[in-house]
Amino acid sequence: MVLDLGLPDMDGLDVARAIRNLGLTTPVLVLTARADEVDLVVGLDAGADDYVTKPFRLAELLARVRALLRRTVGDPADEDELHAQNVRVDVAAHRAFQGERELHLTAKEFDLLRVLVAAAGTVVARETLMREVWGSDPSGSTKTLDMHVSWLRRKLGDDANSPRYITTVRGMGFRFETGEADRG
Repeated sequence: MVLDLGLPDMDGLDVARAIRNLGLTTPVLVLTARADEVDLVVGLDAGADDYVTKPFRLAELLARVRALLRRTVGDPADEDELHAQNVRVDVAAHRAFQGERELHLTAKEFDLLRVLVAAAGTVVARETLMREVWGSDPSGSTKTLDMHVSWLRRKLGDDANSPRYITTVRGMGFRFETGEADRG
């Protein structure tokens, strides 16, 4: 879905929230003239999967739509369930659990967790996460990635200073810990 925020009868952010509140995982790309970072953050928090500001280049918009569609269809090689520590990601049902507690994640947080848990124990480069989760050019700003990692850590009850789940590997990327080092 390509969604403009400036709709005549209802704010586009309310539409995005309503879609997510219904449990729909339809990819949502926001197309708007609102270009401030705070608007981008609010749009992503409302449930948008991507955010493009006007004026935009048609080729870039189409590439972003294709990237969203690729991630929606999914890779048949993907496992149905991924596990690391007490975190379980049910890829087919698009649900994530910490122990018995379901994590309420945005679409991007879910994709980020899925990629990290699938590679648990190894470092996932920032560039790889940008490409896999946002389908964007990894040479661009990774502030969005840092914000989403921070939000995901918060939902996992993780502490960035003493991480149990997501470790920052300076100059490289992030690693989802397997928990095995703690058992020795």
